[in-house]
Amino acid sequence: MSDKDYVKEKHDADASVRVATADQKYYDPSQESIWTRLGLNARSYTRAPGLTDQGVTHGQANEDAEGRPASANILQKKMKPRHLQMIAVGGSIGTGLFVGTGSALRNGGPAGVLIAWSLIGLMLINVTQALGEMAILYPVSGGFYTLTERMVDSSFAFAMGWNYVFQWAVVLPLEITVAGTTVQYWTGESVPIGAWITIFFAVIVIAAMFGTLGFAEEEFWSSCLKLSVVIIFIITGIICISGGGPARGAYSEYTGGAKWQNPGGFANGFKGVCAVFVTAAFSFAGTELVGLAASETPNPRESMPGAVKGTFWRITIIYISSLTIIGLMIPYTEPRLLGGSGAAASPFVIAMLDAGLNGMDHLINATICISVLSIGLSCVYAGSRTLTALAETGYAPKMFTYVDRAGRPLYSVLFILAFAPIAYVNVADVGSTVFDWLLALSGLSTLFTWGAICMTHIRFRAAWKAQGHSVRELPFKALGGVYGSWFGVILIVLVIVAQFYIALWPIGGMDPDGMAVAEGFFKTFLALPILITFYIIGLIWKRKLPYRAMDIDLDTGRKSWLTVEEMDAYHAERRLAPWHIRLYRTLFTSS
Repeated sequence: MSDKDYVKEKHDADASVRVATADQKYYDPSQESIWTRLGLNARSYTRAPGLTDQGVTHGQANEDAEGRPASANILQKKMKPRHLQMIAVGGSIGTGLFVGTGSALRNGGPAGVLIAWSLIGLMLINVTQALGEMAILYPVSGGFYTLTERMVDSSFAFAMGWNYVFQWAVVLPLEITVAGTTVQYWTGESVPIGAWITIFFAVIVIAAMFGTLGFAEEEFWSSCLKLSVVIIFIITGIICISGGGPARGAYSEYTGGAKWQNPGGFANGFKGVCAVFVTAAFSFAGTELVGLAASETPNPRESMPGAVKGTFWRITIIYISSLTIIGLMIPYTEPRLLGGSGAAASPFVIAMLDAGLNGMDHLINATICISVLSIGLSCVYAGSRTLTALAETGYAPKMFTYVDRAGRPLYSVLFILAFAPIAYVNVADVGSTVFDWLLALSGLSTLFTWGAICMTHIRFRAAWKAQGHSVRELPFKALGGVYGSWFGVILIVLVIVAQFYIALWPIGGMDPDGMAVAEGFFKTFLALPILITFYIIGLIWKRKLPYRAMDIDLDTGRKSWLTVEEMDAYHAERRLAPWHIRLYRTLFTSS
């Protein structure tokens, strides 16, 4: 029997199994009352009847080829295409862009900032393309973690899954604290920071009660605000640089690229560029959430391609354009950038204050406040969904598989929320020291996550080819293919090497006694030994070696079963559309 005949026979056998399971009765969350689905009554907190009650184990497909439920995970499919689009385009815009770019500009200069953000952005385009290719074909609970567990290695997935959970668990109290310091831009210290922490903690808890729908709606509207404000800033910045600013401000005359001449484009040469990379990565953290959201979207095939392609537009229009404006308006020697961590140190706020545009600084500050709350809710969403997936695959206590009738992984949400009170350490004198070390736990976590996605895609493509499949069968193909994923892995390794270099030879020179250098080194690389420790624990626990390409499961949870001929016919039909529709599909939606 040829490989092609074997694949066809296996496809027919699997199809018969899917038809047989169609006769089973499934729990339909849409039949619950609106109050239950919104999580606003007592019934919503009871466990949703899953397929485990009918003998089907966790980890199976979220839907079969005909779209019937086929998973023990009853996470409700409440996300609409508009939600997914905004999560991809504006979901991760927060303190990394609005505030973190201040320290990046100080260390790397405007040229260093553009180089770092452009390279990280190019790598991230490949990461999201690879994730989109797999998530559309396998819209499984747990996103990239579940795919890594299947395609690469159980021990590696165990390490990456817990790394991802703790990354968001640690970022949550940080974001709550930043929200409090942002409000102090208006109130000063007349209201204690502890009071603001309590208020913002309560807001996140209330929003989390609404489950997926609460997260999706909050992300949609907050992303609309963030995108609108950044676009207003870009347009305003162009006018100011061209000399159209108010007479009372610093931009009543044309300035152009003067600040690239004096003080210059690079703040600390090559070392300065290296120092900016992690800040750039932090500003993009959360982009991979579209992969998690795919399992809670009714039709990932229709909504995911547009969300994935939206990453390109976000990077080019939002990040690169706004950072170019910042570099043209603010010199890296600006003293207000030094040592600042709150809204007052935001280059966006500083630029508008210098321009003499009264009220713009308050609008940007309010946007920063909403942004950090948005990222805080993303922490709860991403951490809880990944923890539930860990439990489903046996790498976390089984209690975390509990999903209630409102579609919330209840115990997983409570676990992540339990980290929020750590924010109160900022009330004590040692608060900043404690926070520095907590952040060190997730210092390189974002890069590790993206590297895991690239490696998973490489293994998926190897298995797809080894088992007789063609890339023409894929409903969505990553733009850079497997080469884009290799580019991502190589660039991530280079960034980690650059951080090693900066940790040992920091900007400003060596400390006489070496203590500051040693402390900075461990803060930078603390996440690496923790990741290795988790991998060793997973290896000893499960005693599983990396999978061979021929042994990788490509069928469980697979959404599309179309043959090469059927996919060719589908694309041929779409090529008959008018040119302007084809162009729109290429740029913004599915191809």
